[in-house]
Amino acid sequence: MSNSSRRSFLKSAAAAPIAAAFAPSITSSLSAALPASGMQPMGAPAYSGGTPKKSMLISLVQPKELPIADKFKVARDAGFVAMEMHTVEDQAEAEAAKKASEETGVKIHSVMNAAHWRSPLSSSDPEVVNKSVAGMETSLKNAVLWGAGAVLLVPAVVDAKTSYEDAWKRSHQVIRERLLPKYQEQKVIIAVEEVWNKFLLSPLEMARYIDEFKSEWVKAYMDVGNVVFYGFPQDWIRTLGKRIVRMHLKDFKLDRGAGRFEWKNLGEGDIDWVDVRKAMSEIGYDGYMTIEIAGGDATYLKDVSARIDRFLSGQKPVT
Repeated sequence: MSNSSRRSFLKSAAAAPIAAAFAPSITSSLSAALPASGMQPMGAPAYSGGTPKKSMLISLVQPKELPIADKFKVARDAGFVAMEMHTVEDQAEAEAAKKASEETGVKIHSVMNAAHWRSPLSSSDPEVVNKSVAGMETSLKNAVLWGAGAVLLVPAVVDAKTSYEDAWKRSHQVIRERLLPKYQEQKVIIAVEEVWNKFLLSPLEMARYIDEFKSEWVKAYMDVGNVVFYGFPQDWIRTLGKRIVRMHLKDFKLDRGAGRFEWKNLGEGDIDWVDVRKAMSEIGYDGYMTIEIAGGDATYLKDVSARIDRFLSGQKPVT
């Protein structure tokens, strides 16, 4: 959703128009929010392992015209320790992001690849696949420059011309033969995500898809929101376990009878955040969690940060 092609796909994939306007609800509860350090209040559940790290998409910082250095400062001041960037082809822009990260201490931990929707690896057209591979190579270059440990990849798209079996075989072959050797050499993980691409529709399938590579450099990018259409995120987390290397946080309100859903701010949708937190603790997840919701200004992002702190402490994100 941080690039135009992804936004276009998500809009077309919905069964009804997306009501994507959730205005920030900044209330007096903000003053009672947990500190950015994620300290737990008295009586909060104790979780095993370390505390997951708060991250956000660069596109969340509004207005979008802000210089990238200012966007990193806004993220830092809101309590985020890390950022997920989209693929950047312009070298000067990439260097500016690196400088902003270094000056603020906000780490760039992941790159959201931009080419996999327009040019899926599962295509039968070699030229389309070549474009997809080129996009992943640019993303890898970004990751090396920024010190990011992972690149998000939507591995395949099942459509009227691409069967499920073909999507599996084609994408697996391209990743194994053309991408994995380069990523392994640079020690960057290919993080596979399910995002309404009609592929990897259960945690068992995703686990098998990843395991067949027999490589520590292919892992899962677990999106808590995307999977609510097929199951429950806490189940996916427990099933995928240590395969998960990164996570996205988002929320939806579903009306299954009407075939509609609305994007919601964290804690205002149908996800059982308390059980999601328990599942994360059970698998010992302490990596980066990147918030992927509507953007806003500095005040809004501080509220979002406070919601994440409440979630991390075992409470509902909103009181």
